[in-house]
Amino acid sequence: MTIQDIKKELNSLRKEIRYHNVQYYDNDSPKISDYEYDQLMLRLKQIEQQYPELITKNSPTQVVGGDALRTAGVLVKHDVPMLSLQDVFSKEEIYDFVRSLQEELGSPEFVVEEKIDGLSMAVRYVDGELERAVTRGDGTTQGEDVTENARVIRDVKKQLKEKLPYFEIRGEVYMTREAFEQVNTRQELLGMKPFANPRNCAAGTLRQLDSRITKERNLSFFVFNLQLSRGREFKTHTESYEFMKQQGIKVIHGYQVCRTADEVWKAIQAIGENRGKLSYDIDGAVVKLNNLQDREKLGNTSKVPRWAIAYKYPPERKETKIRSIELSVGRTGRITPTAVFDPIHLCGTTVERATLHNQAFIDSLDIRIGDTVLVYKSGEIIPKIESVVKEKRPEGTQPFIIGSHCPACGSPVVHIEGTADIKCQNPDCPAQLENHILYFVGRDAMDIKGIGEASIKALVDAGLLHHISDLYHLAAARDMLIEKGIVGKEKSTDNLLQSIEASKTNPPDCLLTGLGIPGIGKAAAKALMRHFHSIDSLMAAPVEEIQSVEDIGEVSAKAIAGYFQNPLHQKMLDDLRKQGLSFEMQQTDEGDDSLQGLSFAVTGTLETMSRKECTAYIEQHGGKVTGSVSRKTNYLIAGESGGSKLQKAQELSVPILTEEEFRKMIKLQ
Repeated sequence: MTIQDIKKELNSLRKEIRYHNVQYYDNDSPKISDYEYDQLMLRLKQIEQQYPELITKNSPTQVVGGDALRTAGVLVKHDVPMLSLQDVFSKEEIYDFVRSLQEELGSPEFVVEEKIDGLSMAVRYVDGELERAVTRGDGTTQGEDVTENARVIRDVKKQLKEKLPYFEIRGEVYMTREAFEQVNTRQELLGMKPFANPRNCAAGTLRQLDSRITKERNLSFFVFNLQLSRGREFKTHTESYEFMKQQGIKVIHGYQVCRTADEVWKAIQAIGENRGKLSYDIDGAVVKLNNLQDREKLGNTSKVPRWAIAYKYPPERKETKIRSIELSVGRTGRITPTAVFDPIHLCGTTVERATLHNQAFIDSLDIRIGDTVLVYKSGEIIPKIESVVKEKRPEGTQPFIIGSHCPACGSPVVHIEGTADIKCQNPDCPAQLENHILYFVGRDAMDIKGIGEASIKALVDAGLLHHISDLYHLAAARDMLIEKGIVGKEKSTDNLLQSIEASKTNPPDCLLTGLGIPGIGKAAAKALMRHFHSIDSLMAAPVEEIQSVEDIGEVSAKAIAGYFQNPLHQKMLDDLRKQGLSFEMQQTDEGDDSLQGLSFAVTGTLETMSRKECTAYIEQHGGKVTGSVSRKTNYLIAGESGGSKLQKAQELSVPILTEEEFRKMIKLQ
């Protein structure tokens, strides 16, 4: 291979890796597997090690540990390899695996357990305390440090009852389908792209730079293996599980111990039949040796252990007939078509509905009422329509069109540019109202205490809330609220009304956030108010000026302008203005841009302010606050008991400020 060939391969690898970094980390839509990505990166490293003179500053291996690491921590060496498993797809392969181990080991025990569809993570404990959490990375030598994010996952035990010198476990970070739905609802409300599936969402979330986002997305964690133990020995996999349970560690449930190939196959079938009842996705079943000494004896290949195997369930397909197509309006106004068909039994459950996503999906398959369709369930459990059996189509069927009016309120609908979404734009649409109000009163917006989902529904049902501004008319209905107990007794009602009244003094960025304009969250609202100083100025601004604000793109700018041009929105805003809400930044709210472009992290206990207050000061002066420390962090503000953030800042040579030094930086007396 000539030097020109080497350069050509290098350029090709770097271009391909950058493309996949964007797809995975920015778009949450990976096009290749983790392993395939790791192989690309390993090949790039191998060539650069062999030809160091060809290393460039912008190579993925040189830019902050590679672009793929920009939302995670630093690279950490594996104490124990985190290998993948060999996949098999038939009963015969399972029987061959069991028999081969029986021939070599005599009468071994096998453990059969679910293979959860998530992201692998090792957690290390030193003297019983959580010391570090690491992703699989390349599987053999190193992974990414995700300790700060692991600490905010409820299932991750922070402290063990028995303080072993060293204890390392491996598990799967995943997302329940309920948590996934909540995240995507929020994504849609903010006008952001929904995640493709729970696995992609969990993987992207674990690598987030801001641990507050990780906590908000409600990840889960199951442990499926003991990696290394010092201070206590275990003979079997199940013995280690029992010890972990005693320590409060959440291990994978429903595992079965088997001795024969028949028992193993029966356990695999049982998991397959029950997977539809689980609250999370699985993509197979794992068969592994129970005896830990036998595992050491068999060892590993360069890629997989010889003592374990993963069975992947084949997708199950059945024909059924579509009886109707229902249209529902989501909380953001998006109209979703759903096929209702004759009940069929798939993967242990009866299904009779499947989403049709949008008009583009319907058109691509030419789905019509009366059609016979092929429905399947894959590892994601959710039923999907694969195709139409055209030869069984009855005469007289017509192409299905979603239509031009909202099925909930009858208002005209709009096709959202650049997407396949069709949305109702009516802010008073009953299908959207409750969630609009819930978002408006939320912590990131107006932060009105004492009102939750149940209270909002009760107020809507009572005819007291028709749009956001009606919240500020509730005081006039105080006696009725108390008499009927709509939001509780007298004290609860008065507390809520006081909280609503107090929210009128919130700065205008809180109000702007609460309006729920697509793409405009808390950070964007602050940036807009720093530029325009008032909501009225923003309302009058042309799209070009809105787009000139940092982090505001063309789509968001058009969404803002379109929102304020809507007469219904203008009427609601007039009402909010009359009720005394703040539309203009005060001098104390405005701050300055002295920290513009700087990234901060905060740790420990500060003397004169809370972390929340410190964060507010940073943002008020144009800076950004992240939940963990990385090479991109400009400063760490450290109080007492700084913990792992302080340690990481020292390792990365990130400048560390005392509270007094930070106060001088922003000229705070």
